[in-house]
Amino acid sequence: MPASIKDGDPVRVIVVGGGIAGLTAAIALRNHGHDVRVLEAREDTSAGAGISLWPNALAALDRIGVGDAVRSSGGAVTAGAMRWRDGSWIRRPDPGRLVDALGEPLVVIERATLRDVLAGMLPPGTVQFGVRVDGSAGLDADLIVGADGTRSVLARELNGSLPHTYAGYTAWRGIADAGFDPTLAGEVLGPGGQFGLVPLGPDRTYWFATARLPESTAFDDEAAYVRGLVDGWADPLPRLVAATDPDDLLRNDLYDRPTAKVLHRGRVVLVGDAAHPMRPHLGQGGCQAIEDAVTLAECIGTGDDLPRATMRYASVRRRRIRAVVRESELIGRVVNGRPAAVWEALIRSSVLVPDVVVRAHLATIASRHAFSRTLESW
Repeated sequence: MPASIKDGDPVRVIVVGGGIAGLTAAIALRNHGHDVRVLEAREDTSAGAGISLWPNALAALDRIGVGDAVRSSGGAVTAGAMRWRDGSWIRRPDPGRLVDALGEPLVVIERATLRDVLAGMLPPGTVQFGVRVDGSAGLDADLIVGADGTRSVLARELNGSLPHTYAGYTAWRGIADAGFDPTLAGEVLGPGGQFGLVPLGPDRTYWFATARLPESTAFDDEAAYVRGLVDGWADPLPRLVAATDPDDLLRNDLYDRPTAKVLHRGRVVLVGDAAHPMRPHLGQGGCQAIEDAVTLAECIGTGDDLPRATMRYASVRRRRIRAVVRESELIGRVVNGRPAAVWEALIRSSVLVPDVVVRAHLATIASRHAFSRTLESW
């Protein structure tokens, strides 16, 4: 590893993993003039439904010149509704005030489309598919960025065993060929589970559902099971599930894995799920991965030597992600908890919290200023 990068020489970087975190890191580092290659084990990275990019992630993407391309490829969402399964309201925030608090609407985009937008910002051949990495040894680079997901080889190389523990519930994701009233975008809660829905345009919807199940429960017909889950729930939930191609329905049991205590060592540094997996309930997994990638490039761009730059990155990101990971887990435990009477009482009591307080708290996590403030904290 070079002792210093103050002379302006490009750093030779290998990014392990060609997902959102890895592609964003590659763009950000190339923007600073570094020589970047991305190694991706999979031959096909098209799997996935949709993803919500909150204003904090959009601010980070703006920093590397990608924000407008992402906005134009997705749909803007201003609502943040919360309802019970019967359609009655838990919380109905004013869209204008929510946007004011966050700095702009969030963007919902298909994962495959986001991948294509990000990959299109890189020179052809930057991403090499079908390349499996067993560790940092043998990789010819000054800096190795571990963006290889929750079961990261590089995270285990730095931290040892990082066990996965089943969270007690599973999640389905799908894209329906049907639209709905966008003022209902948000979440619908029922006993021991939740349903989220956001528009991908006038005639398409990204949705997810969760339910408590024993680990690795198998169904002959996953789509039929999910239709049964939302049977009798308020419109448009049954209609959206029915309008989803069963072949495109994704199901994942949810697991907790500890945040990596060691985010950098030597020439290896971790970003995204490799560093800090989180439950999906705040919609911040991909957003925080984007923040990681852009922040890493900014730290290296300060002109510090690489060890000091990666140390700065780890310090900045550790402070930022700790609360987000913890709150994502807490929400999951509440809305998917047992007994149902307890979690319902907790959610009903949350209605007593004024909207202005809720918006202010959400802004600390997901607003444009939340990301810019992270950079200013150096």
